[in-house]
Amino acid sequence: MNGDADLAAAERYFGAIRAALDGLEVFLNNQDSPLYKHDLVAQTLSEYLQRLDASFECWRNRLGFAERFRISKAESGFPVFQNVLELENDKKDASVRLAAIPPADALRGEMADFILRNREFPRDLQRSMAERVYLEVVDKGEIFSPFLLPTTIRVSVNPKTMRPFYVVHWGAFDGASNLPLIYMAIIEDSSEDMVETLVVEGKLNSKVRIPLPVGGLLNPDLARRFDDFAAKNSAYSLSPVTIATALDQDFPELHPKQLRRLVLGPFYTAGITEHNQKVADVLERVRKPEDAWLLTWTLQEVFSKAEKPGKRGLWSSEPSREEFHINTDDLEAARQGVSHYEQHALVPHEAYQALYASGEAAGIFKGFQTHILSNGQVVSGI
Repeated sequence: MNGDADLAAAERYFGAIRAALDGLEVFLNNQDSPLYKHDLVAQTLSEYLQRLDASFECWRNRLGFAERFRISKAESGFPVFQNVLELENDKKDASVRLAAIPPADALRGEMADFILRNREFPRDLQRSMAERVYLEVVDKGEIFSPFLLPTTIRVSVNPKTMRPFYVVHWGAFDGASNLPLIYMAIIEDSSEDMVETLVVEGKLNSKVRIPLPVGGLLNPDLARRFDDFAAKNSAYSLSPVTIATALDQDFPELHPKQLRRLVLGPFYTAGITEHNQKVADVLERVRKPEDAWLLTWTLQEVFSKAEKPGKRGLWSSEPSREEFHINTDDLEAARQGVSHYEQHALVPHEAYQALYASGEAAGIFKGFQTHILSNGQVVSGI
């Protein structure tokens, strides 16, 4: 989309992505969802979806005063990275810009007065109102930034290794693929100070109060380095096993036992995206434009199958190393660099009916776990 984009198409796109994100939220809270049993995972993903939803609300409001907005039509179906950067940049001076715009009530009064006096719509005042609404959301800071810093959400102890372990998550909007990425990792910590502080008789020290969630890695000596590592190693082009191996090598005290990555997208919208002509042709036949979309996502996981013990010698030493399992029996898993992966598709009931009636459903959804959104409910296993 650009400055000359049809506003009706823009509204259709924003309506579709809002419905898709709402549907994904329903799926995460569905008892039939494979993630429902892992409430920590579902809760974490929901937090990032809320950020993404806030970003789309911002972009929608931004069209009211700045017409420039583009999506990756031929690839991800999500906004291009430049839009994400602009949001992040506007966040820095949002409060200053808000102070220069009259309050919402004052703007509404001026708009009503203008209409009565001039018998026409106050477009300049409307732009000011749109900018105010936009900046108010941006100023809260709860948007999907280019990079979202790691957060520790759980701490426990592995009774076998007698080490504390952390559950950490972070996010990134990949600039090359224009895809939102969400990461979760389980990491053991063999740092002497942390083991001494957190572990008592094979259990978490009850005398140490940890106000979860904690911003950054719980280990304060490694937190800043871990932030830098995550920022530099969250690209979509890097496979999960590449990231986990780099983490294992860069931090001798940290032992990544599991790394999950959720790749959100591609997203397909009738009349707007162009990355799959078969899907586009069928979605065009859906009667209700708000139901003419398809959201896909991939959940990737790599885990350690063993830890190779370190060696200490008189002249040299080697830290312990993780041996990550790659499912070589599955060519796609090997290509992705993962132990396991799942591909999912969420589609409104009417759109699924259209795909099924066209005879294309089997081919389009091959390899996907399909979820149908109908009347605010999600039905899986179709």
